[in-house]
Amino acid sequence: MKISRLSFLSAGLALAGSFLAVVVRAETPAPAAVVVAAPKIEYQLDEGIPYQSEEVIAGSDYAKTQCLVDFYHPVGVKDYPTVVYYHGGGLRNGKRSIPKELKERGWGVVGVGYRLHPKVQHPVYIEDAAAALAWTFKNIGKHGGDPKKIFVTGISAGGYLTAMIGLDKSYLAKHEIDADSIAALIPVTGQMITHQTVRLEQGIEPSRFRPTIDRFGPLYHVRKEAPPTYCITGGWGTDMLMRAEENLYFVSMLKLVGHTQHEHVVIEGADHSRCGKECWPHVIHFVEKTLAAQEK
Repeated sequence: MKISRLSFLSAGLALAGSFLAVVVRAETPAPAAVVVAAPKIEYQLDEGIPYQSEEVIAGSDYAKTQCLVDFYHPVGVKDYPTVVYYHGGGLRNGKRSIPKELKERGWGVVGVGYRLHPKVQHPVYIEDAAAALAWTFKNIGKHGGDPKKIFVTGISAGGYLTAMIGLDKSYLAKHEIDADSIAALIPVTGQMITHQTVRLEQGIEPSRFRPTIDRFGPLYHVRKEAPPTYCITGGWGTDMLMRAEENLYFVSMLKLVGHTQHEHVVIEGADHSRCGKECWPHVIHFVEKTLAAQEK
Protein backbone atom coordinates (compact mmCIF):
# COMPACT_ATOMS: atom_id res chain seq x y z
CA MET A 1 0.00 0.00 0.00
CA LYS A 2 1.52 3.34 -1.00
CA ILE A 3 1.65 6.12 1.54
CA SER A 4 -0.51 9.10 0.60
CA ARG A 5 0.78 12.65 0.53
CA LEU A 6 -1.23 13.32 3.68
CA SER A 7 0.76 10.65 5.48
CA PHE A 8 3.97 12.47 4.70
CA LEU A 9 2.52 15.82 5.73
CA SER A 10 1.41 14.35 9.02
CA ALA A 11 5.00 13.28 9.56
CA GLY A 12 6.00 16.92 9.41
CA LEU A 13 7.82 16.71 6.08
CA ALA A 14 7.96 19.64 3.69
CA LEU A 15 9.24 17.87 0.58
CA ALA A 16 7.00 17.54 -2.46
CA GLY A 17 4.73 14.49 -2.40
CA SER A 18 5.53 13.59 -5.98
CA PHE A 19 9.24 13.39 -5.15
CA LEU A 20 8.67 11.29 -2.04
CA ALA A 21 6.47 8.83 -3.86
CA VAL A 22 9.48 7.92 -5.98
CA VAL A 23 11.78 7.47 -3.02
CA VAL A 24 9.56 5.85 -0.41
CA ARG A 25 7.15 2.98 -0.56
CA ALA A 26 5.37 1.39 2.36
CA GLU A 27 4.73 -2.33 2.19
CA THR A 28 2.14 -3.45 4.70
CA PRO A 29 1.51 -6.32 4.95
CA ALA A 30 4.96 -7.74 4.24
CA PRO A 31 5.69 -9.48 0.95
CA ALA A 32 4.54 -13.06 0.73
CA ALA A 33 7.07 -15.60 1.95
CA VAL A 34 9.52 -16.74 -0.68
CA VAL A 35 9.85 -20.47 -1.32
CA VAL A 36 12.81 -21.75 0.70
CA ALA A 37 15.68 -23.82 -0.60
CA ALA A 38 15.20 -27.51 -1.32
CA PRO A 39 15.25 -29.53 1.93
CA LYS A 40 17.91 -31.85 0.55
CA ILE A 41 20.57 -29.20 0.98
CA GLU A 42 22.91 -29.85 3.88
CA TYR A 43 24.07 -26.93 6.02
CA GLN A 44 27.09 -26.47 8.22
CA LEU A 45 27.68 -24.02 11.07
CA ASP A 46 31.25 -22.97 11.79
CA GLU A 47 31.41 -20.99 15.02
CA GLY A 48 33.87 -18.55 16.52
CA ILE A 49 36.05 -17.77 13.50
CA PRO A 50 38.43 -14.83 14.14
CA TYR A 51 38.35 -12.12 11.49
CA GLN A 52 40.53 -9.30 12.80
CA SER A 53 44.24 -8.97 12.06
CA GLU A 54 46.73 -10.93 14.12
CA GLU A 55 48.06 -7.64 15.45
CA VAL A 56 44.64 -6.61 16.79
CA ILE A 57 43.90 -10.04 18.27
CA ALA A 58 47.30 -10.36 19.91
CA GLY A 59 47.00 -6.95 21.54
CA SER A 60 43.57 -7.41 23.14
CA ASP A 61 41.97 -10.24 25.11
CA TYR A 62 38.64 -8.50 24.51
CA ALA A 63 39.17 -8.63 20.75
CA LYS A 64 39.81 -12.36 21.04
CA THR A 65 36.33 -12.89 22.45
CA GLN A 66 34.43 -10.34 20.34
CA CYS A 67 36.05 -10.23 16.90
CA LEU A 68 34.56 -13.51 15.76
CA VAL A 69 32.03 -14.62 13.18
CA ASP A 70 29.70 -17.58 13.01
CA PHE A 71 29.41 -18.89 9.46
CA TYR A 72 26.35 -20.85 8.37
CA HIS A 73 26.51 -22.17 4.83
CA PRO A 74 25.21 -24.83 2.44
CA VAL A 75 27.46 -27.78 1.71
CA GLY A 76 28.16 -28.85 -1.86
CA VAL A 77 26.46 -25.80 -3.39
CA LYS A 78 28.26 -23.51 -5.82
CA ASP A 79 27.97 -19.73 -6.14
CA TYR A 80 25.43 -19.29 -3.38
CA PRO A 81 24.64 -15.77 -2.06
CA THR A 82 25.70 -14.70 1.42
CA VAL A 83 24.12 -12.33 3.93
CA VAL A 84 26.39 -10.65 6.48
CA TYR A 85 24.45 -9.73 9.63
CA TYR A 86 25.32 -7.19 12.35
CA HIS A 87 23.37 -7.41 15.61
CA GLY A 88 21.83 -4.42 17.36
CA GLY A 89 22.21 -3.11 20.90
CA GLY A 90 23.16 0.55 20.59
CA LEU A 91 26.88 -0.30 20.08
CA ARG A 92 26.78 -1.23 23.78
CA ASN A 93 25.05 -4.61 23.97
CA GLY A 94 24.14 -7.67 21.93
CA LYS A 95 26.04 -10.62 20.55
CA ARG A 96 26.61 -12.32 17.23
CA SER A 97 23.92 -14.62 15.93
CA ILE A 98 22.54 -16.29 12.82
CA PRO A 99 18.92 -15.13 12.35
CA LYS A 100 16.69 -18.18 12.03
CA GLU A 101 14.72 -16.44 9.27
CA LEU A 102 17.77 -16.58 7.00
CA LYS A 103 18.46 -20.27 7.48
CA GLU A 104 17.72 -23.06 4.99
CA ARG A 105 17.31 -20.72 2.04
CA GLY A 106 20.33 -21.92 0.09
CA TRP A 107 22.29 -18.91 1.38
CA GLY A 108 25.39 -18.46 3.46
CA VAL A 109 24.94 -16.29 6.57
CA VAL A 110 27.74 -14.62 8.52
CA GLY A 111 26.80 -13.50 12.04
CA VAL A 112 29.27 -10.87 13.22
CA GLY A 113 30.47 -10.09 16.72
CA TYR A 114 32.20 -6.76 17.33
CA ARG A 115 33.69 -4.84 20.23
CA LEU A 116 31.33 -2.65 22.26
CA HIS A 117 31.18 0.57 24.29
CA PRO A 118 32.54 1.34 26.85
CA LYS A 119 35.45 -1.06 26.38
CA VAL A 120 36.16 0.57 23.03
CA GLN A 121 35.08 3.77 21.31
CA HIS A 122 34.46 4.88 17.75
CA PRO A 123 35.56 4.12 15.12
CA VAL A 124 36.43 0.64 16.46
CA TYR A 125 32.86 -0.58 15.92
CA ILE A 126 32.99 0.38 12.25
CA GLU A 127 36.50 -0.99 11.81
CA ASP A 128 35.42 -4.34 13.23
CA ALA A 129 32.36 -4.41 10.97
CA ALA A 130 34.55 -3.72 7.93
CA ALA A 131 37.10 -6.36 8.91
CA ALA A 132 34.37 -8.99 9.26
CA LEU A 133 32.93 -8.09 5.86
CA ALA A 134 36.42 -8.18 4.34
CA TRP A 135 36.89 -11.66 5.82
CA THR A 136 33.69 -12.70 4.04
CA PHE A 137 34.82 -11.32 0.68
CA LYS A 138 38.19 -13.02 0.96
CA ASN A 139 36.94 -16.40 2.17
CA ILE A 140 33.48 -17.02 0.77
CA GLY A 141 34.79 -18.39 -2.52
CA LYS A 142 36.73 -21.10 -0.67
CA HIS A 143 33.45 -22.41 0.68
CA GLY A 144 31.51 -22.29 -2.60
CA GLY A 145 29.92 -18.86 -2.25
CA ASP A 146 29.92 -16.10 -4.85
CA PRO A 147 31.70 -12.89 -3.72
CA LYS A 148 29.53 -10.94 -6.17
CA LYS A 149 26.46 -11.92 -4.14
CA ILE A 150 27.33 -10.60 -0.70
CA PHE A 151 24.50 -8.68 0.99
CA VAL A 152 24.91 -6.70 4.21
CA THR A 153 22.19 -6.16 6.78
CA GLY A 154 21.78 -5.36 10.46
CA ILE A 155 19.19 -4.15 12.93
CA SER A 156 19.40 -0.83 14.84
CA ALA A 157 23.13 -0.36 15.64
CA GLY A 158 23.72 -3.11 13.09
CA GLY A 159 21.81 -1.05 10.55
CA TYR A 160 24.06 1.90 11.31
CA LEU A 161 27.16 -0.25 10.77
CA THR A 162 25.68 -1.61 7.53
CA ALA A 163 25.25 1.89 6.15
CA MET A 164 28.59 3.21 7.39
CA ILE A 165 30.78 0.55 5.77
CA GLY A 166 28.80 0.71 2.56
CA LEU A 167 28.79 4.51 2.25
CA ASP A 168 32.23 5.43 3.64
CA LYS A 169 34.55 3.47 1.38
CA SER A 170 37.65 4.11 3.50
CA TYR A 171 36.98 1.30 6.00
CA LEU A 172 36.85 -1.50 3.44
CA ALA A 173 39.59 0.10 1.35
CA LYS A 174 42.02 -0.65 4.19
CA HIS A 175 41.37 -4.31 3.40
CA GLU A 176 41.65 -3.75 -0.37
CA ILE A 177 37.91 -4.24 -0.81
CA ASP A 178 35.79 -1.87 -2.89
CA ALA A 179 32.58 -1.07 -1.00
CA ASP A 180 30.78 -0.75 -4.32
CA SER A 181 31.21 -4.50 -4.83
CA ILE A 182 28.63 -5.17 -2.09
CA ALA A 183 25.51 -6.61 -3.73
CA ALA A 184 23.22 -4.45 -1.58
CA LEU A 185 22.90 -2.68 1.77
CA ILE A 186 19.82 -3.45 3.87
CA PRO A 187 19.91 -1.32 7.04
CA VAL A 188 16.99 -2.00 9.37
CA THR A 189 15.90 0.88 11.63
CA GLY A 190 19.47 2.20 11.66
CA GLN A 191 20.66 5.71 12.50
CA MET A 192 21.71 7.58 9.39
CA ILE A 193 23.00 10.55 11.35
CA THR A 194 25.99 10.10 13.67
CA HIS A 195 25.10 7.32 16.10
CA GLN A 196 24.02 8.49 19.55
CA THR A 197 26.71 6.39 21.28
CA VAL A 198 29.36 8.01 19.09
CA ARG A 199 27.90 11.42 19.97
CA LEU A 200 28.18 10.51 23.65
CA GLU A 201 31.84 9.61 23.16
CA GLN A 202 32.35 12.97 21.47
CA GLY A 203 31.02 14.77 24.55
CA ILE A 204 27.78 15.87 22.88
CA GLU A 205 24.95 16.04 25.41
CA PRO A 206 22.21 15.11 25.52
CA SER A 207 23.59 12.64 22.99
CA ARG A 208 20.27 10.89 22.58
CA PHE A 209 18.48 14.02 21.40
CA ARG A 210 21.11 16.35 19.94
CA PRO A 211 21.63 15.17 16.34
CA THR A 212 24.82 15.73 14.40
CA ILE A 213 26.08 14.60 11.02
CA ASP A 214 29.84 14.27 10.82
CA ARG A 215 32.14 11.71 9.21
CA PHE A 216 30.71 9.06 11.54
CA GLY A 217 27.24 9.47 10.07
CA PRO A 218 26.15 7.60 6.92
CA LEU A 219 24.41 10.76 5.68
CA TYR A 220 27.78 12.49 5.48
CA HIS A 221 28.89 9.96 2.84
CA VAL A 222 25.89 9.76 0.48
CA ARG A 223 27.19 9.23 -3.03
CA LYS A 224 25.94 8.30 -6.46
CA GLU A 225 27.91 5.05 -6.83
CA ALA A 226 26.90 3.45 -3.51
CA PRO A 227 25.50 -0.11 -3.61
CA PRO A 228 21.75 -0.61 -3.96
CA THR A 229 20.22 0.43 -0.64
CA TYR A 230 17.00 -0.81 0.95
CA CYS A 231 16.09 0.90 4.22
CA ILE A 232 13.48 -0.66 6.50
CA THR A 233 12.01 1.19 9.47
CA GLY A 234 9.08 1.15 11.82
CA GLY A 235 6.22 3.59 11.57
CA TRP A 236 6.14 7.37 11.20
CA GLY A 237 6.51 8.91 14.65
CA THR A 238 6.50 5.42 16.17
CA ASP A 239 9.95 3.95 15.57
CA MET A 240 12.65 5.05 18.02
CA LEU A 241 13.80 8.69 17.81
CA MET A 242 11.85 9.41 14.62
CA ARG A 243 13.89 6.77 12.80
CA ALA A 244 11.48 6.54 9.85
CA GLU A 245 11.75 10.26 9.16
CA GLU A 246 15.54 10.11 9.49
CA ASN A 247 15.77 7.30 6.94
CA LEU A 248 13.46 9.21 4.63
CA TYR A 249 15.92 12.10 4.66
CA PHE A 250 18.75 9.65 3.98
CA VAL A 251 17.14 8.11 0.89
CA SER A 252 16.07 11.58 -0.26
CA MET A 253 19.69 12.72 -0.16
CA LEU A 254 20.78 9.58 -2.03
CA LYS A 255 18.34 10.55 -4.76
CA LEU A 256 19.61 14.13 -4.74
CA VAL A 257 23.21 13.04 -5.45
CA GLY A 258 22.11 10.81 -8.33
CA HIS A 259 21.93 7.41 -6.66
CA THR A 260 19.19 5.44 -8.41
CA GLN A 261 18.79 2.13 -6.57
CA HIS A 262 17.31 3.00 -3.21
CA GLU A 263 14.07 2.37 -1.40
CA HIS A 264 12.57 2.98 2.03
CA VAL A 265 10.02 0.53 3.39
CA VAL A 266 7.94 1.57 6.39
CA ILE A 267 6.30 -1.09 8.55
CA GLU A 268 3.27 0.96 9.50
CA GLY A 269 2.60 1.29 13.22
CA ALA A 270 5.69 -0.69 14.22
CA ASP A 271 7.88 0.49 17.07
CA HIS A 272 11.62 -0.20 17.19
CA SER A 273 11.32 -3.69 18.64
CA ARG A 274 8.49 -4.77 16.37
CA CYS A 275 10.36 -3.50 13.32
CA GLY A 276 13.32 -5.72 14.22
CA LYS A 277 11.02 -8.73 14.44
CA GLU A 278 8.95 -8.05 11.33
CA CYS A 279 11.71 -6.89 8.99
CA TRP A 280 12.71 -10.34 7.72
CA PRO A 281 10.10 -10.86 4.97
CA HIS A 282 11.19 -7.51 3.55
CA VAL A 283 14.89 -8.40 3.79
CA ILE A 284 14.31 -11.75 2.09
CA HIS A 285 12.10 -10.18 -0.58
CA PHE A 286 14.78 -7.65 -1.49
CA VAL A 287 17.60 -10.20 -1.58
CA GLU A 288 15.55 -12.43 -3.85
CA LYS A 289 14.58 -9.51 -6.09
CA THR A 290 18.20 -8.36 -6.38
CA LEU A 291 19.43 -11.87 -7.18
CA ALA A 292 16.78 -12.22 -9.87
CA ALA A 293 17.90 -8.94 -11.42
CA GLN A 294 21.51 -10.13 -11.41
CA GLU A 295 20.50 -13.17 -13.44
CA LYS A 296 18.98 -11.10 -16.23
